[in-house]
Amino acid sequence: MAKTAPTPFGRLVLVTPPRADLDAFLPALDAALGAGDVASLIVAPDLAAPADLQAAAARIVPIAQRHGAAVILPDDTRLVGRTGADGVQIGSGLADLKLAIESLRPERIVGAAGITTRHQAMEIGEADPDYLFFGRLDGDTGPAIHPKSFDLAAWWSALFEIPAIVMGGATIGSVAEAVEARIEFVALRRAVWEHAEGPAAAVAEAIRTIAAHQPETAG
Repeated sequence: MAKTAPTPFGRLVLVTPPRADLDAFLPALDAALGAGDVASLIVAPDLAAPADLQAAAARIVPIAQRHGAAVILPDDTRLVGRTGADGVQIGSGLADLKLAIESLRPERIVGAAGITTRHQAMEIGEADPDYLFFGRLDGDTGPAIHPKSFDLAAWWSALFEIPAIVMGGATIGSVAEAVEARIEFVALRRAVWEHAEGPAAAVAEAIRTIAAHQPETAG
């Protein structure tokens, strides 16, 4: 993910579902990523039991990378090297974020999560991560983007160059909020993996919605 704000706004990010049966999930993932432009796939820590996360990530990485989606792993920088993933998302604090940046950059992506206030966002921004993630990976509990996450991401995107990812809601339509607020990336989880017509149809619908709501000045 580039440091300058990409266009279109609201580019799609996917978050893996919890406790997935990998043999069933991998074909669904392949189909979803093939259905439209997905910037990255964030592997959530609840995808598998901690002892199994490395093995799961190793199976996911080649599928996602074949479709041009960067694979971001949770917190453990060692897993990035072991699995060939593209980066890590650090939610355990500023000290760990700085260590990850020192260890992995510039070869790998380092994102920051666990941000709950504007002051905290600015402190983290000074460490120069590749992006800031607003919301929780399991925060899609309502149909719309969580108001606090939305407000923080919209505020950040309006003022700073480091891109923001905001956790979307449990419906595909929630991506429109992010696009109209000119937030660079929007992440979906339940809206994709629990879609009535399947993940590929969900991604295609999300891409259409993102395109339909682009601000006139985008690009």
